[in-house]
Amino acid sequence: MAPLKLGMVGGGQGAFIGGVHRMAARLDGCFDLVAGAFSSDPARAHASAAELGVAASRSYADFKDMAKAEAARPDGIDAVSIVTPNHLHGPIAEAFLAQDISVICDKPMTATLAQATSLLAVAQVSKGHFFLTHNYTGYPMIRQARQMVVEGALGEIRIVEANYLQDWLSVSPAEDNKQAKWRTDPAQSGGGAIGDIGTHAHNLACFVLGQRATSLSATLTSHVTGRLVDDDARISVQFAGGAQGHIWASQVAIGNENNLTLAVYGTKGSLRWAQENPNILWFTQLGHAPQMITRGGTAASSAASAVTRIPAGHPEGYLEAFATLYREAAAVISSQGKLGGTIGIQDALDGVLFVDACQRSSQGGASWIDLRPSI
Repeated sequence: MAPLKLGMVGGGQGAFIGGVHRMAARLDGCFDLVAGAFSSDPARAHASAAELGVAASRSYADFKDMAKAEAARPDGIDAVSIVTPNHLHGPIAEAFLAQDISVICDKPMTATLAQATSLLAVAQVSKGHFFLTHNYTGYPMIRQARQMVVEGALGEIRIVEANYLQDWLSVSPAEDNKQAKWRTDPAQSGGGAIGDIGTHAHNLACFVLGQRATSLSATLTSHVTGRLVDDDARISVQFAGGAQGHIWASQVAIGNENNLTLAVYGTKGSLRWAQENPNILWFTQLGHAPQMITRGGTAASSAASAVTRIPAGHPEGYLEAFATLYREAAAVISSQGKLGGTIGIQDALDGVLFVDACQRSSQGGASWIDLRPSI
């Protein structure tokens, strides 16, 4: 497959996630970055383009201008990667989808449910595709876990535990901390820990189970004085298949860096996985000793092998998982593949519904919120 032409909005000088997306997009040779609106500041946008080797003629100061100009070019971009703060995801995605350009968007889909509903309406009539990069679904051992659940290796699923713990916001951040500044601004983020990392835990649980959440009860807390968004979230969840679950997302859990874990317990066995050691999946059958399944090893499943690049014992991780989603998106855009493990528009909407329900539940004293009418 010839590389597709990629544009990017956001991700200019000093940005973290933009660099991650660029590395992921080129890892498998599926995309070439040829255009961008890398900053809302024109000087910074053009300086970033020059550093990234993007021609000055395809460096834009405004994403709306970029969408129209690229759609009009015979060599215009096939997809755009959106790596801005959350509140801009919706307007940018709408602008490109309206021009029938596919969108690869960092999570969450939008900052508010109203923005998500508006974006959904545009996506449904666009010839472009919408993808959301919940990158942890790209890990081979997560693909294996999903396959094992679907094939019944665990029996009927009873309990799901998904936690994402960090400590980097345990105190008020410095004024020049760009990453913290927009994440702790409710107008830009739409939520604190629940939106930033809670959505990852929710998505991971739903992805592995192959089920949606049907109801939840949440308690959101702001532990740092003066903080306007939550920094700790505790959520009880009911899933469509009858399983009960719990999600804990915290950015004030001292001693944790990016401690995302998933445990699934069924009537016949269980699975345990940790993002900080992602090449291992623990499988325990009832009455048997735990079995360590390794990425690329003899017990790896077909689903895991399909997204494994190098032999067992050589670590694969964060960037490769991201790259898997870009490779699968490229296959769909090129009409050479199905959606695969990538997250499409409905799953993306579910993530925003999850955040909205958690906020309403917490405001109502941890009341149970029924998600089924909405999804």
